[in-house]
Amino acid sequence: MKSQNEILENVYNIGRIKATLPAGRAAVLSMMAGAFISLGGMLSLMSSAGFASNPSLMKLCSGYTFPIGLLLTVFFGAELFTGNCALLIPSYRRREVTTAMVMRSWGMSWTGNFIGSLLFVVVFVAGCGVLDSDPFRSVLVNMAETKSNLPLLTAFCRGILANWLVCLAIWLALSVNGLTGKVLACYIPVAAFVIMGGEHSVANMFFVPAGMVLGANVDIIDFLVRLIVVTAGNIVGGALLLGFLTHSLYRKN
Repeated sequence: MKSQNEILENVYNIGRIKATLPAGRAAVLSMMAGAFISLGGMLSLMSSAGFASNPSLMKLCSGYTFPIGLLLTVFFGAELFTGNCALLIPSYRRREVTTAMVMRSWGMSWTGNFIGSLLFVVVFVAGCGVLDSDPFRSVLVNMAETKSNLPLLTAFCRGILANWLVCLAIWLALSVNGLTGKVLACYIPVAAFVIMGGEHSVANMFFVPAGMVLGANVDIIDFLVRLIVVTAGNIVGGALLLGFLTHSLYRKN
């Protein structure tokens, strides 16, 4: 297992690469990440909806299946906005990338994730119809309506929680080389955020539009406002609690 100093040196290099990705490649990799997270969201819903009367068991089943999205993202090198919140900060603080480069990476990955998620909804929710029947439909509709009406402070704090754990998962995955280690690294923290009810902006790019397709009573403005607030929380959880903090603690003077 690599030391924190070794991981940080790797993250510096990752940050430089992400900040200078050609626009076309970044766009495709970002859409891939949005689709992967949507896949995890759909799997988690289908594995847990039957336990709606038992919230603890429902969260447990969801938590054990949702992480496949992050695992695929890590293995294929896809561009996930929430992971980029942490991965660009150390190289930014070492002045190897500029503010404009960070904003470009974050903006392109966020937008690409959203497009990938919406395409997934069109093809695999609206097109396949596998969520049209209950309990899947009713659970998804309720989830979409709940997420779109969260108090703003609640949405923000849950966003911090979710991305702190997602970025910890990515950081842990960077500490090991073997397949088994990377799987465990991705699964345990992400399962924890799902079970504890964190709010992940890219996951919400799937859950809420998918719920709307199935008839959820969601105001688009309410959805977008909560999405922006959760995104802000995700930035704090990834950029501040991991990227900034690890650079401050483990950088070589």
